[in-house]
Amino acid sequence: MAAGHDDIFHHVRDSRVFELPGGLKPELPPVLGLELTKYMVLQVVAAVTVFLIFRGLARRVADGQPAQGRWWNFWEALAVFIRDEIVRPAIGDGGHHDDHDEHAQPAAIDQAAEDEAQPLRSVVGMAHATTGPHPADKYLPFVWSCFFYVLICNLLGAIPWLGSATANINVTGALAVTAFGAVLIAGSQELGFSGFWLGLCPSMELPPALKIILLPMIWVIEVLGLFIKHGVLAVRLFANMMGGHTVIAVILAFIAAAAHSDSTWLYYVVLPSSILGQIAIGLLELFVAFLQAYVFAFLTALFIGTAIHPH
Repeated sequence: MAAGHDDIFHHVRDSRVFELPGGLKPELPPVLGLELTKYMVLQVVAAVTVFLIFRGLARRVADGQPAQGRWWNFWEALAVFIRDEIVRPAIGDGGHHDDHDEHAQPAAIDQAAEDEAQPLRSVVGMAHATTGPHPADKYLPFVWSCFFYVLICNLLGAIPWLGSATANINVTGALAVTAFGAVLIAGSQELGFSGFWLGLCPSMELPPALKIILLPMIWVIEVLGLFIKHGVLAVRLFANMMGGHTVIAVILAFIAAAAHSDSTWLYYVVLPSSILGQIAIGLLELFVAFLQAYVFAFLTALFIGTAIHPH
């Protein structure tokens, strides 16, 4: 889609050009017959940024020592937060046992004993975390990738002349499809392919005649819900990022509208008001960038946890 200054939404639309200072608009050349767009390039930038950050962090903690420096501590704290506050609580310990099974009580006792033996982390504001591996940690790389990739894509929109690729429904749709694939793979590995799909329908103590009627209906509803949840995952991220940029564009458009009006005093009232409003919305967008990355990672982990635990 072409981007132009006559379109107040040019900042949130994808295009084949980058709008740079001085009126420069370099057009992206095709690569191997593929037409590149601004959001394609920004997605590559986000992926490379995440790779470089965590490659550097991995080198600094490879010897078992904590990372030094505020920059590395910031990213390490985010990674630990995602692990301890999202992935492990949302996904759980795996396994598909029945809570009413005769072995459930001994297992709970063993788990309680294990929890008491595990040391607590003496860090202010941090929840207690185990020092050893957790069964849910095998899903950590994917959830980490979702969180940090979405976060960097969101933050790129705060840089002038760039944009948020996550403000495009095609990008968030692809992310949701990827999350959906991860859910299917996790559920199939834990319960088996048929067990995963059959497990979508909760077990109910019903008369046989009523089961024949209700169970197929509930199963269809659950399958539709599985697809709808991931569709909403894409729309939620897209709408929040698109909405923030749109509000900024509209507020700044007030300046141009006031400049073309016949009232000089109106321009000098609208100009500072619009700038202050843009700053306030910009700060809010920084918060939303982190919040939406958190929501996407949390829901992805929650969907994976639901997939590996039958109803």
